[in-house]
Amino acid sequence: MASRLGQFCISVTDLERSEDFYTRVLGLDVQQRIEIPEAKEIVLGAEGSDGKLQLAQKTAQQGAIDHGDEALWKFYLYTDDIEGIYQAAMDYGCVSETPPTPLAKWPVTIAMILDPDGYRIEIIQRN
Repeated sequence: MASRLGQFCISVTDLERSEDFYTRVLGLDVQQRIEIPEAKEIVLGAEGSDGKLQLAQKTAQQGAIDHGDEALWKFYLYTDDIEGIYQAAMDYGCVSETPPTPLAKWPVTIAMILDPDGYRIEIIQRN
């Protein structure tokens, strides 16, 4: 049996704001829009990648997203322009947890930001 990872879905408080952030700042593309009675959703992806991110604004959602006990700790975005994406995120008003930093243990530079709903994104550029 062969398996492959398809996509994962996160709840957002403002679908339009999240779409703007993930497309304009992180460079993902809208691949599908879904509207069901309990939610409006957008599926995002990147050229050459099978992985997908689905954003869902639930009809009943009120207030900030409850991140609980960090059930979703972080997710990763690979890029060849970490400085550009990091600066775009800062200009957007995102919170920086770690500015672009080369790691001695691995041949990568990483940065950590929080998206508009507080999800932690680790941006990785291979050196």
